[in-house]
Amino acid sequence: MDKLIYLDNNATTKVDEKVLEEMLPYLKEEYANPSSMYDFAKKSSNALKVARRQVQEFVGAENEKEIIFTSCGSESANTAIKGVLANNKTKRHIITTAVEHPCVLNLYKQYEKQGYKVDYIGVNAQGELNLDELKDKITDETALVSVMWANNETGIIFPVEKIAEIVKEKNPHTTFYVDAVQAAGKIPMNVKNTKIDMIGISGHKFHAPKGIGALYVKSGTIISPLINGGHQERGRRAGTENVPYIVGLGKAAELALNSLDYELKEVKRLRDKLEQGIVKNIFNARLNTAPTNRVPNTTNIGFQYIEGELILLHLSDIGICASSGSACTSGSLEPSHVLRAMGIPFTALHGSIRFSLSRFTKEEEIDYVIEKMPQIIEKLNKISPYQDELEALKNLK
Repeated sequence: MDKLIYLDNNATTKVDEKVLEEMLPYLKEEYANPSSMYDFAKKSSNALKVARRQVQEFVGAENEKEIIFTSCGSESANTAIKGVLANNKTKRHIITTAVEHPCVLNLYKQYEKQGYKVDYIGVNAQGELNLDELKDKITDETALVSVMWANNETGIIFPVEKIAEIVKEKNPHTTFYVDAVQAAGKIPMNVKNTKIDMIGISGHKFHAPKGIGALYVKSGTIISPLINGGHQERGRRAGTENVPYIVGLGKAAELALNSLDYELKEVKRLRDKLEQGIVKNIFNARLNTAPTNRVPNTTNIGFQYIEGELILLHLSDIGICASSGSACTSGSLEPSHVLRAMGIPFTALHGSIRFSLSRFTKEEEIDYVIEKMPQIIEKLNKISPYQDELEALKNLK
């Protein structure tokens, strides 16, 4: 492929060269098991300590003991949720949202089969949570509340610090877990100044490799380990530590923390340029997400009366990578559960495309997409079976 324009960074990101450089010694000559007692293992052991401090600073934790290394965001979520419920077997009520990532929603479906009561809080047309409904649902029997920090499909940010206050005010014994996978590296996080009990992150969303993540567990929060075995991670996650990838996660966290201003200003500027250029120049394009209160890299645009799969195939033919929603559900023909929860019109549901940028996105790439999108949509409009509806929509514009 001559051209590659990668705008699917919410699915995964490229590994930063600086991250790879940091990892290489631990894939080659520094291969010792960090738990070993001999001198050869000291460099690996020290590398783990450095990475833990880097992740601690990244999420704003009180101390490095609150950081558990995992393999990914899904493992972090499973460790947090299963770990809490295993220690609170008398209370069988859970509260979450209707727009969570599948790694959380599918886990709660399993708990419903086991007799748990799960309440799913809805969102409005802007993707915002009904906080009064959430507060009303909390009872003495509520073991766990979990809310994502930023939505993976729309980029909408949920007020998790405020939600933590609501949860603890209503029931101090309820644990609050936050899936922070799509917020990490895009917006500032400082969990020590909140009442959040746990957050999960995944390295490949901010330029670390796939296969490494972390779970923050506030001091005093008790969870059972998901993986039993050795003493690693202070007994909270058994298994020999993946030193090269942990080192990569730490370096990526350091780089992401130092790049936050760029994310919040320049990445946002390019994101806004992209969505404005598309919506302005394509009559059947509509913004599916709130114009503000989003992570700076994400937009979701619906193209009415067109199939999203066709759009993605035409984009791919000219080297542009985008998505129709969560990478974990991209094989499904069902419309996005997130967009359905927001009440997005059926005419736009199947034709909705997510573009997600990174700090490596270039302005000329955005210009290229803005140039090519009207051509693609015009071509697909001509073969749409909804010609009368398209004509009526065009006349409205």
